[in-house]
Amino acid sequence: MSSVELVSIESKIAQLPKDDQLLLIERLAHRLRKADALDDQLLEKELAAMAADPEIRRELAAINEEFAVSESDGLENL
Repeated sequence: MSSVELVSIESKIAQLPKDDQLLLIERLAHRLRKADALDDQLLEKELAAMAADPEIRRELAAINEEFAVSESDGLENL
């Protein structure tokens, strides 16, 4: 959206009574929070699917095995 369109929208909002402006802000905030919550749910589902994926689990096991030697280097005690 261009800045000209945003200025036009802002000008129209400024013409609304204060209560309507506040209601509009609350509705927008609610919509944005709802969208964020849906994004978070989708991310959680994707992470759960990855964690359950046998191929990814094998790769993680291989990585853990590869770095097992470095776990005994004592650096975790620093």
